[in-house]
Amino acid sequence: MRVTVRVHPRAARSHREWDGDRLELWIHQPPVDGAANAAVVAEVARWLGVPRHRVLMVSGATSRIKVVEIDDVVTLPPPDVRP
Repeated sequence: MRVTVRVHPRAARSHREWDGDRLELWIHQPPVDGAANAAVVAEVARWLGVPRHRVLMVSGATSRIKVVEIDDVVTLPPPDVRP
C-alpha cells in the first residue's frame, strides 16, 4: 500500500492529520542529514502499528511531499474527523 505524506519539519509540536487521501505530518526534526525522513518513517510505522522496517520511502527524499510504501497493510484508518 502506498501513501502520500506532506511533511512540515521543525514544527513546534508533533502531530498528524489524515484526510483519507494524504497524510500530513508535523515533526520536530529538521530536514538535515536524513533526520526528517527517519522521523517520517517512524511516524508512519507508529500510525499504522507496523514495524519501521515495513515502511519504505519510495520517492520524495528531498521534498516535503513524499510517497511511502507499507508492506502487509491492506486497509488504512478512516479519515480524521474534525469538529
